[in-house]
Amino acid sequence: MSPEFVLETRGLTKEFRGFTAVDAVDLRVRQGHIHALIGPNGAGKTTVFNLLTKFLPPSRGEILYQGRPITGLKPNEIARLGLVRSFQISAVFGHMSVLENVRVALQRKLGNSFHFWKSERSLRALDERARQMLEEVGLLEFAETLTVELPYGRKRALELATTLALDPSVLLLDEPTQGMGSEDVEMVIGLVRRAAVGRTVLMVEHNLSVVSQLCDRITVLARGAILAEGDYASVSANPQVREAYLGSEAAAIEEVQS
Repeated sequence: MSPEFVLETRGLTKEFRGFTAVDAVDLRVRQGHIHALIGPNGAGKTTVFNLLTKFLPPSRGEILYQGRPITGLKPNEIARLGLVRSFQISAVFGHMSVLENVRVALQRKLGNSFHFWKSERSLRALDERARQMLEEVGLLEFAETLTVELPYGRKRALELATTLALDPSVLLLDEPTQGMGSEDVEMVIGLVRRAAVGRTVLMVEHNLSVVSQLCDRITVLARGAILAEGDYASVSANPQVREAYLGSEAAAIEEVQS
């Protein structure tokens, strides 16, 4: 029987030369939920992601995945367990085609290094699955397009496709709508909803409208520590959260006006 929390931290802390970026965070992400990690700039959100995926070692604390301690594992070992992340900046190969980008990700899923020595014909066996994944994110018509020619929102969709090609059980999305216009934001909301079917999603997201539409549960960070947690209605009504985002004077004015 799988544990109630697929991903959990206990006292997770990261210090940089006396500065505490993440302060004793106890994060619990339920199986099958879309869980948001939000907070003002400098709250420690991306640092938490880097700790979870072992791009940074914690100073103290423990990380558990499906009830198993994973604090000492390496980033590639974390990914093989099924915790796969995207980044704030689109991380795709600009001078490869859209299809080739997904095919590279599918090669990684085979458990070996990239098969650059294999013939083009042998790699074509991955094309059918790659095209299926492109169709899922609305990019099939761009399959032969050089990635560098895609508009920004489509590049982020491609990044999601390459992330999904690794077949994650927990998908960590770092600012998936950063820098997007409203049309692209709506597209990404739909993509995340589809990607979440049968998976758990933990996302860092600055756009509270996106969070309100997508997320089952929200954890608010401020100065590296958990400030509040709950559903969107309870978190958005929390005076401490309003103050963290708006400042005490603006939060008081908003409270009076509401």
